[in-house]
Amino acid sequence: MIYISRFCFPCTEEETGFIMEEKRTCYDTFYPFRVLSKNCLSEIDFETVTILYGSNGCGKTTALNVIAEKTGIRRDAPYNWTNFFEDYTDMCSFELADPVPEGSRVMTSDDVFNFMLDLRSINEGIDDKRDELIREHSNGESAFIFFVNQIKENALYLLDESENSLSPSRQKELVKFLEDSARFFGCQFIIATHSPFFLSMKGARIYDMDEDPVRVKKWTELADVRAYYDFFAEHENEF
Repeated sequence: MIYISRFCFPCTEEETGFIMEEKRTCYDTFYPFRVLSKNCLSEIDFETVTILYGSNGCGKTTALNVIAEKTGIRRDAPYNWTNFFEDYTDMCSFELADPVPEGSRVMTSDDVFNFMLDLRSINEGIDDKRDELIREHSNGESAFIFFVNQIKENALYLLDESENSLSPSRQKELVKFLEDSARFFGCQFIIATHSPFFLSMKGARIYDMDEDPVRVKKWTELADVRAYYDFFAEHENEF
């Protein structure tokens, strides 16, 4: 299912025009201006699963936050908002293939962390048997439970580095859950990640935000995936 089909960001010329008008102010940063335009990211065309890939600082989380702010998708955890966020999102536009469902939301590592803190808080003051049961869940297991509980049918989800706290085996389980949710249960996903397990998701459109200009690539062409491949190829005889 596709709800949001395209999102457009302001170009360098538009950003420059705005910033020049604001130069009379005392601000020394205009975030999120100049983040996505540095590698000429002007638009994203979405599939049922769309992945924003890149190194730290490439702007993938900024793009997710801008999309969420512009479309009004629910979020719980705070993010790096500035006085210029509204000005920036006013310059963005998007196209819908279907209305965004009310149950749509943003999920970040902060949401997962808060969920784990809530589990620990619930654990305080209860009987020993229940105490032992909750302690059996590691952080990774709790993170996996969070996503399975929160992702419902027929909704749009923006996931920011969902692999945090998850072991490789749990990442593979979550990837299968997301693939099934997209294929059978009417969900659309926009994911910021550099996990090879998420990058290998079936049918995903991947934007390499380290490229200038940003462009769509196969997951096997990405630098991080190639680094893993080269590492294991180098140590192949040890397996």
